[in-house]
Amino acid sequence: MVRGQTPSTLLRAPVLTRGIRLGEVETVLLDAEEPRILGLEVHCGDGANRFLPFSTARRGAHGIEIDSTFTLLDSRELEFYRAHGRPLTSVPELAEARIEPDGALVIPLSAHR
Repeated sequence: MVRGQTPSTLLRAPVLTRGIRLGEVETVLLDAEEPRILGLEVHCGDGANRFLPFSTARRGAHGIEIDSTFTLLDSRELEFYRAHGRPLTSVPELAEARIEPDGALVIPLSAHR
């Protein structure tokens, strides 16, 4: 999806399906224990926030592309991931980590100095 990019580049990215804008990324949700992206909290055009699993999204030329609106999970699932994960803003040292294909985050050696 976004190999080599950083989680901070996902924030405010538009989320689209077949060129139709559905919303934008509001929060990057991380695993509570591991430096890994679980998914994205998307603020949708109808005013609702939904959860987009990382594995179902890909970076396109104009934003985050998804194949179907069915991959955007409703509030119950979003609450689950909020409760069992952590927002990127709570771990600022991961904001500029590199994203691996499986969502793992790799902190560059230069950031350890």
